[in-house]
Amino acid sequence: MRLLFLFFLFLIFTGIGAQGQSGKITGTVLSGVDTLKSATVSIVGTNHSTITTKDGSFIFENLAIGNYKLKVSSVGFFTAVQTISVMANTAAVLVFNLDRQEDELGEIVVTGTMRPVSKTASPIPVEVYSPKFFLKNPTPSLFDAVGLINGVRPQLNCNICNTGDIHINGMEGAYTLILIDGMPIVSALSTVYGLSGLPNSMVERIEVVKG
Repeated sequence: MRLLFLFFLFLIFTGIGAQGQSGKITGTVLSGVDTLKSATVSIVGTNHSTITTKDGSFIFENLAIGNYKLKVSSVGFFTAVQTISVMANTAAVLVFNLDRQEDELGEIVVTGTMRPVSKTASPIPVEVYSPKFFLKNPTPSLFDAVGLINGVRPQLNCNICNTGDIHINGMEGAYTLILIDGMPIVSALSTVYGLSGLPNSMVERIEVVKG
């Protein structure tokens, strides 16, 4: 009876010792030869998730022994998945090398809805022009640059005071509303003087709504 009792206790303590063992997973996320920071690393099927540091590294600690599937994702890159085994009191090491997606993100526009939406999802047609468009025909100011846009015509009304307005689709300047960073510029004089004083290098993009 004593031998059976001791053997039973031995099994209990052996099980407790195995159950308390754990390991960890460390790794690095790369894109070519460069480290990739702020990439999301998650363990599939669990709530474990983290993001990579500025040197592209990540770590999961106190993991039970077994097999895990890790998924890494980042904006502009293809998602990668790897499977790894975690052993007791050891650190499993992974290296992810993400491929960059060739497709560019869709343009985001604000004009027409007063909130950022995808250009394709905007209920109002919006034309977006970048500084590259105006580099083809350099102009001294933004007032002259908008003349390169089809259907948009800046008109100088006074040669002495150098004031004018902007016509869209043949409509007079009084029907044109101009906004800078979402704020409307009221009165024709402030519109023209403001655009005449803005160099093209200060403009990130121009959004044109016709209609």
